[in-house]
Amino acid sequence: MTQPASPVSPATTIAPADPDATDEALASQPIGYWSGVTHQAVIKHIRDAMARQGVTQPQWWILNQVDSDPAGKTREELADRLASFADGPYEISRSVDLLLSQEWLAAGEDSRFRLTDAGSAAKARIKQLATDLRAEMHDGITDEEYVAALKVLRHMIRNTGGVDALR
Repeated sequence: MTQPASPVSPATTIAPADPDATDEALASQPIGYWSGVTHQAVIKHIRDAMARQGVTQPQWWILNQVDSDPAGKTREELADRLASFADGPYEISRSVDLLLSQEWLAAGEDSRFRLTDAGSAAKARIKQLATDLRAEMHDGITDEEYVAALKVLRHMIRNTGGVDALR
């Protein structure tokens, strides 16, 4: 069976990670380095900004998940949905507890969480912060460039069989 031609030029050689690489040299740069540095910088920036507002990123995720379902969400549903994004196996449950203690979530008799009025107000405030952060991080990047970058990353994820090959 013949392998399809690779879109990467045979002249492209792999080079060591170089944050100062010229545009001409970027094709030889390792994706693992660049995606890892990007992930660290973006997550740090988001989490630092949210911390200044008295909220964590996992709390933000939970507020969004709970608000997305009129029936609310259980602790188990939240953990199942968000565990792969969390920094550890207990982070989502602990964040639920923090939101309960802040009275941003309330548990019904059915053990399903719903936003309180204070939780809805906090979600609106944090949504504005998230919108502002997105605009800041996307400064100088067109929507077309952003879409192209995500398409490349999605294709690499599929090529490596990651995230269940994006289902």
